[in-house]
Amino acid sequence: MSGSGGGGRQVRAIESIASHLVVLLAVAFALYPVLWVIALAFSGSATPEARVLPIPREPTFDHLWAVISTTREVGDSTQWLFGRQLANSLIVSIATALVGIGIATPTAYALARFNFVGKEGGLRVLLATQMFPAVASAIPLYLLLDFLGLLNSRTGLILCYATTAVPFAIFQLRAAFESIPVDLEEAAMVDGATRFQAFRMVVLPAARPAIAVTALFAFMSAYNEFILAATLLGKEDMFTLPVVLQRFIGEYDAQWEAFAAGALIVSLPVMILFYVLQRHLVAGLTSGGVKG
Repeated sequence: MSGSGGGGRQVRAIESIASHLVVLLAVAFALYPVLWVIALAFSGSATPEARVLPIPREPTFDHLWAVISTTREVGDSTQWLFGRQLANSLIVSIATALVGIGIATPTAYALARFNFVGKEGGLRVLLATQMFPAVASAIPLYLLLDFLGLLNSRTGLILCYATTAVPFAIFQLRAAFESIPVDLEEAAMVDGATRFQAFRMVVLPAARPAIAVTALFAFMSAYNEFILAATLLGKEDMFTLPVVLQRFIGEYDAQWEAFAAGALIVSLPVMILFYVLQRHLVAGLTSGGVKG
């Protein structure tokens, strides 16, 4: 019996070591390109060289400073161009997330709790809108924004991004609301709460992880989007950060060090947001997986 117990412990130890090795290999595989970006951003050499270890050559902060300190002359004054472009990305992304969550939350709750005429047809239409890539709608959106006078504006870009953020958020939150037992709302209404009070005080706190994750995905999709931003924005001071990064890679020249430095700077807001919302990620991503 003791021998079999020792053999079982050895098997478990081997399985544990093997699983840890697999995880370490997966992490190394995922981080290796990121380490290359970091090495390029802090490298002072003129051209990137292929090598196994991504270690910066002639380390310097010049590329980071060159990207951050980008300015332009506006009349008699100097405008901090990169700061304005960073503000464009943050404002557009935050507004897209707020619009998406604001419209999708009551819509998803109604779809999860009530039966009404056109419910199934409306869901099919929403699903159909998710089947088309953003590039397919670039020309119609350009014509609409041109007619409305919203080209080269944050408002126009927010409206365009909201057209994709809202349907996605509705499907995500509908699954989360369906996983919340109806008995909780009924118990609150028996105690004297109205339907809206039950929604606000019972359902919304229970769905908070799913709402946080949905808002995060809406923020990221708007923050990283390039095709519509490059199509609808023509003024340099209205560019978002993905368009700014693309300008470092030209047809005949590529500023790889500046591109890598810009990529690191662009990644910081998303990394901070992930860190702040990390406790909601697992709960939010699995909230619609099991119905209570």
